[in-house]
Amino acid sequence: MKILVIGSGGREHAIIRRLAADRPAPELHAAPGNPGIAQLATCHDISVDDLDGQVRLSQELAPDLVVVGPEAPLVAGSADRLREAGFAVFGPSAAAAVLEGSKSWAKEIMAAAGVPTAASVTVTAPDQLDAGLDRVNPLGDVPFVVKADGLAAGKGVVVTSDRAAAVEHGEAVLDAGGSVVLEEYLDGPEVSLFCVSDGTRVVPLAPAQDFKRALDDDEGPNTGGMGAYSPLPWAPEGLVDEVISTVAQPTIDELAARGIPFVGVLYCGLAITSRGMRVVEFNARFGDPETQVVLERLASPFAPLLLAAAQGDLSTAPAPQWHDAAAVTVVVACSGYPAAARTGDVIAGIEAAEMLGTHVIHAGTARRTEDGALLSSGGRVLSVVATGEDLEDARVLALAGAEAIALEGCQHRHDIARTAARNARDALSAPSASSAQHSPDAHPAPTPDDGAPA
Repeated sequence: MKILVIGSGGREHAIIRRLAADRPAPELHAAPGNPGIAQLATCHDISVDDLDGQVRLSQELAPDLVVVGPEAPLVAGSADRLREAGFAVFGPSAAAAVLEGSKSWAKEIMAAAGVPTAASVTVTAPDQLDAGLDRVNPLGDVPFVVKADGLAAGKGVVVTSDRAAAVEHGEAVLDAGGSVVLEEYLDGPEVSLFCVSDGTRVVPLAPAQDFKRALDDDEGPNTGGMGAYSPLPWAPEGLVDEVISTVAQPTIDELAARGIPFVGVLYCGLAITSRGMRVVEFNARFGDPETQVVLERLASPFAPLLLAAAQGDLSTAPAPQWHDAAAVTVVVACSGYPAAARTGDVIAGIEAAEMLGTHVIHAGTARRTEDGALLSSGGRVLSVVATGEDLEDARVLALAGAEAIALEGCQHRHDIARTAARNARDALSAPSASSAQHSPDAHPAPTPDDGAPA
């Protein structure tokens, strides 16, 4: 099988790495790819926003499958253009990708489908902000949640107890020409679940949890994601089945009823609140860094699943199977991330990290033309992934790998999966004790769009 993957970040590197593990291994191509992807696939200098170039490249390569990774080309119509040219594409149409491209439209779909989600108000003018905040947070006793309505590369959400900061963010989004979605605050831990769809059917992958705040103990600003882990030993029994029956399938059915079949992966960002499960957000593609840990645990072939969805019949692919091992990823970000990311610094230590038993996913890297040196080219630079018999083993190894990376001024969190790992071990050592149903690892605030251009 020949597969072309559109994208240049950590999500695409993780996808290609897992595809390369299939047997027989497919012939892999990427556009444009990155230095890590180049070790596994042939890279082509076609940018993610060059839709014409993507079609021309596909016509030249004649792939059996095209996988569109990032949200921006999906919203711009990349999958439509490629399908019109006769290719099997894993990725939703522009019309279906509006589920991520407009949070207010996603709320409309959820309401029509009866999907539980946070109450919200859409604001289009600055003088509506105060009244909107009062409506979704009348007592002002919990944080305010302010979201840019459209794509914002993981930087469009502010969750703050400071009302003035909430208003300021809303005004900034409106001044830039966008609209704002104000939401009620959702308590409880968060879960990310990827649901593969062929337009009619839905097949879930393994759940994961990511960490949005920049600093340990969920301090600092929101980011595109600083780490993730899977499985979730604290998750309620039957969680995945509940998500499929109350969230994913009703959403896919509602879109199909509107003549907008969703083919690709529906990312369900969820909060397990005191009042039940609620949808925080939908994305129209794999999330980053959750993809790194979910695909690391996938034991069954990956390409047949994606191809079956692209061809409109998931029943032809075997159900996903999972390794028992736990997986943890720690993101290494550049100096100043997320406020003022510094790029162009030399990266070293990847070989040392991998000698420890980790593998390193490239998210924001590039080669210097003059000497081929590896440089940072984005805010989230690398994602160090490790597996272990349990979460504690995996997180210790992932942290050791992150510490081995040499990048001036780089930063990473030290608490990814820490509480879940320790609670899981405590539960094993004291079987009669009740394990925590709400993971303290989970930042309780609604997450931002996790689709930083990774």
